[in-house]
Amino acid sequence: MHMQQNGGSSTAVMELGPIYMKPIPTKPEPITDVAARGPSRQTSSRDSDGSGLELGDGPPPDTAAEAVQRWNYPRKNITRVAACFWCFVVMGANDAAYGPLIPYIQAHHGLTYLVVSLIFLTPAVGYTSAAFLNNMIHLKLGQRGVALMCSGCHILAYVLMAVHPPYPVMIVAFMIAGFGNGIADAAWNAYITNMERANELLGFLHGLYGAGAVLSPLIATTMITKANLPWYTFYYLMIGMAVLELISSGFCFWTATARDYRESISKHSSTSNGSLKEALFKRPGARVTWLCALFLLGYVGAEVALGGWIVEFMIQVRQGEPFASGMTATGFWLGLAIGRVVLGFITPRIGEKRAIMIYLPLTMGLELLFWLVPQFIVSAIAVGLQGFFLGPLFPAVIVAVSKLLPRHLHVSAIGFAAAFGGSGAAILPFAVGAIAQAKGVQVLQPIILSILGIILVFWIALPRMDKKKE
Repeated sequence: MHMQQNGGSSTAVMELGPIYMKPIPTKPEPITDVAARGPSRQTSSRDSDGSGLELGDGPPPDTAAEAVQRWNYPRKNITRVAACFWCFVVMGANDAAYGPLIPYIQAHHGLTYLVVSLIFLTPAVGYTSAAFLNNMIHLKLGQRGVALMCSGCHILAYVLMAVHPPYPVMIVAFMIAGFGNGIADAAWNAYITNMERANELLGFLHGLYGAGAVLSPLIATTMITKANLPWYTFYYLMIGMAVLELISSGFCFWTATARDYRESISKHSSTSNGSLKEALFKRPGARVTWLCALFLLGYVGAEVALGGWIVEFMIQVRQGEPFASGMTATGFWLGLAIGRVVLGFITPRIGEKRAIMIYLPLTMGLELLFWLVPQFIVSAIAVGLQGFFLGPLFPAVIVAVSKLLPRHLHVSAIGFAAAFGGSGAAILPFAVGAIAQAKGVQVLQPIILSILGIILVFWIALPRMDKKKE
């Protein structure tokens, strides 16, 4: 107004025009916008223990929005998480079926302990293959490829088992099922561990694995001992479950393409595609990957060896009836399922590292009780409680990987660790069978106790889990 009075209106317009038209800086806007959205959106990039990233050091705002995914946000996650849950039910039913079926497969083919133990050993081939191919499958085919390949492997394996082929063909079928389990284990654990409240979600995920493992021995034992059906008819049921897995997983992850996965990786690391080589040989992440892998090697091996050989142990050493002995396997897997769900809420409140350092010694004490008190009922109760305290160990390792490693390494590291666990599920039960051939199935208990002590050392050696790396 002052300049207009001096006759300089045109000059005033020329001066004010550039000031008015000057672009408003856009860089601060995402920070202001994030703050304006309220605490739930602002803190959503934080991990479960409340430690978050500095705004100056973190990824761009769109990555922050991706990090706040929940089981029900965006809406497509509801069906995807449900599909993951069902996949783990199938995987649990697959793994727990070995135990109650071993005596009947052994009798059907006239096998020794050593030869029938190949049932445990051969899935390691599939798991090992999955370890090396997981990241490539994600990069080339995305989560959609994982969903279709996993369920396809399950269907093929169960069809082969249902026609009760010669024993060598059965071994190939177990390899195929192991590969399907391996790629799904890595993919769905990595997918869910990056959501809010990962401990609880992983508790439900692995709890449903335990639920499948509970139903599998129960149904298989009932079909064989009560309905007098051949052992291979159990795999008719598994075919139906795998077909439902194919439909649900394929439909829910159909739009999860390789391009989506590559874009999510590029948001967290512009210089890496999350290769397995980086996870295994580049410090400091290699230490975490190897310790978690060795932990799962022992843990899953002990879990499957105990669940797989418990029926034979209860029949031969505790002189139990076939049906009652089969129910001890059900009790073990039921304890595992309940422990994963219940302790999944407790573990994050006391800290993963401290919690597992409590659960493992309790499990070792129960194993001593199981070993030293030669009574059927005491053994059945002790093995069920062992399952309860063993339950949260696998989810805790997945959370440890997600907190200690950057996100672009999650699929590779989790896939390798899970494959090592799958190898443990093969190698250690096979070793128990080989030793049992010479010394008797009573060798199960000291072997399990030794393994639990070793993995406790691996857990203690892990770094502190104060903060989630992005």
